[in-house]
Amino acid sequence: MPYFDAASAAPLHPVARQALQASLDEGWADPARLYREGRRARLLLDAAREAAADAVGCRPDELVFTPSGTRAVHSGIAGALAGRRRVGGHLVVSAVEHSSVLHAAAAHETAGGSVTEVPVDRRGAVEPAAYAAALREDTALACLQSANHEVGTVQPVAEVAEACRAVGVPLLVDAAQSLAWGPVEGAWSLLAASAHKWGGPAGVGLLAVRKGQRFAAQGPVDERESGRSPGFENIPAIVAAAASLRAVRTEAAAEAARLRALVELIRARVPELVPDVEVVGDPVARLPHVVTFSCLYVDGETVLHELDRAGFSVSSGSSCTSSTLTPSHVLRAMGVLSEGNVRVSLPFGTTAEDVELFLEVLPGVVGGVRERLGVPVAAVARPARDAVVVDALGKRCPIPVIELAKVIGEVPVGGTVTVLADDEAARLDIPAWCEMRGQEYVGEEPADRGSAYVVRRLS
Repeated sequence: MPYFDAASAAPLHPVARQALQASLDEGWADPARLYREGRRARLLLDAAREAAADAVGCRPDELVFTPSGTRAVHSGIAGALAGRRRVGGHLVVSAVEHSSVLHAAAAHETAGGSVTEVPVDRRGAVEPAAYAAALREDTALACLQSANHEVGTVQPVAEVAEACRAVGVPLLVDAAQSLAWGPVEGAWSLLAASAHKWGGPAGVGLLAVRKGQRFAAQGPVDERESGRSPGFENIPAIVAAAASLRAVRTEAAAEAARLRALVELIRARVPELVPDVEVVGDPVARLPHVVTFSCLYVDGETVLHELDRAGFSVSSGSSCTSSTLTPSHVLRAMGVLSEGNVRVSLPFGTTAEDVELFLEVLPGVVGGVRERLGVPVAAVARPARDAVVVDALGKRCPIPVIELAKVIGEVPVGGTVTVLADDEAARLDIPAWCEMRGQEYVGEEPADRGSAYVVRRLS
């Protein structure tokens, strides 16, 4: 059945499988040893490093392999900050970075450093001028993802890198989502990525550090991987990662065009087939295989389960999932609807038939969930009141918005509805509902419990 979560982990590429199986017999020995088995292992490791460096666009001696993409990010941030300690302890990140970057930033702040988060627009992109304005004399490092992992928006890395270069600040790029599609343009200083995002085996990351970049590896080190990633290299997995990266790059141009057309179909058809849907992310500057949309009045966890029952594996940044009670930090930073969020990320080889089947199934799934939640199909005539208060305290997304929708017709045009809610998602979803339904979001007011969200009826 269709797997539509390649942005989390892409299926193992056939070339990766072949390379992994072939290198198991040749790459098991210690590549630091001088006997023939060690020399064979070293040849495999060196060849993989050259292939990966060519794909990244750096020198082989600038690239090391790590046990994961997260480890590459953490090592890169810690090493770059330590290497420029004399400059200062200021770190700049965007508000929509992957959690690995934000966790490293939080650790840096706990240790006494300072962090500036650059906001994004409603498409999920930073403005280069705003990013440049966040750079200071004591800025030791800046971080910016090449493309967003939840909504697919491509960031203006080249422009931000130039702004950083102009003031002598190194830029670390998290390229996990984009490296399969091509090298990252611009004068970046450090780059991190993860093999399982492009169809390589899990457990292999890479970190590139340009020559001349001040870098001091943190924690215990050894002689392996230039002292930047200690421990015995998993050579078969590294070989498979490099081989699959080269393979997907040869297919990238054709697959990008094909998958982009399928994504355009989803972007156009979902709002036609499912009422009250917001497609989020940049409509043009985005990854070719990712489309994300949010559905009003929907329990996101139930939607994901129902789609899974129908044979579709998708993911979500919604607050309505068992793993989190707060909205995705990406959706929150963008200020878009978080409830009923669905991310579709198509792996290489996805067929048009798979997408058509998804579009056929989705309306029934969303409609069924809405029906079970008691979403109002049409306004019911009730005596008009100038102001209505809805008590949604203790109720999780999407119930506060559903209750709002039920009573908005009870107030005359110009009247208000006040929603009392303590679910963090309401802070995003009520303003988003107002924008989608043409009503006025007056604002948030303090309440004895939670917050009071005031909405004025305009039509």
